[in-house]
Amino acid sequence: MILEGGSIHVDGEGTCLTTEECLLNKNRNPNMTKEQIEDQLKAYLGVQKVIWLPYGLYLGVQKVMMILMDPQFIRSMEAESILSNTSDANGRRLEIIKLHVPGPLYMTDEEAAGVVQDCNAKPRLPGTRLAASYVNFYISTGGIITPQFGDQKWDDEAVRVLSQVFPNHEVEGKGKLFWQGGIYIALLSNSRLLYLKLLNLVDYA
Repeated sequence: MILEGGSIHVDGEGTCLTTEECLLNKNRNPNMTKEQIEDQLKAYLGVQKVIWLPYGLYLGVQKVMMILMDPQFIRSMEAESILSNTSDANGRRLEIIKLHVPGPLYMTDEEAAGVVQDCNAKPRLPGTRLAASYVNFYISTGGIITPQFGDQKWDDEAVRVLSQVFPNHEVEGKGKLFWQGGIYIALLSNSRLLYLKLLNLVDYA
């Protein structure tokens, strides 16, 4: 079974959260049904319940396109509806904490030039919408690194909300990092110390 960094989240108490858009995508597990994937998640992760959201973050809208409603808003509302009406593996209702979605932000010519295009993946071209999210933060011992996107109001709000949710952690906002998906993915997939040094946050290592 093929996953990717950030495609699943577990609470350590028997619940797994994932999206159909990712795990059921034909370029990942074309020969597995949703039920088979769920059985594998339960077997390998030791969870008792898998909560499926239809979609993750929206990306791919070109600047030249005219849209009446941001597609991410629709996705977020659908996710909220599902999460508001479900419980975890222990029967507890979920507490929903909202973070503003930044942007929309789009890939620049410089950013697109640094991406190796793969015919089996979505093209990453200049003007492609980026999957920007304050939720793509990284939790370390005593500290949290959350991305910042140049909008002072919402950048500060993200730090404030996360500081309330994690009162025993120091929350540090850093500039946007979309390489390999974001701060969380970059640190998840590579040497933590190397990237914490890169981000000048060695105190968290």
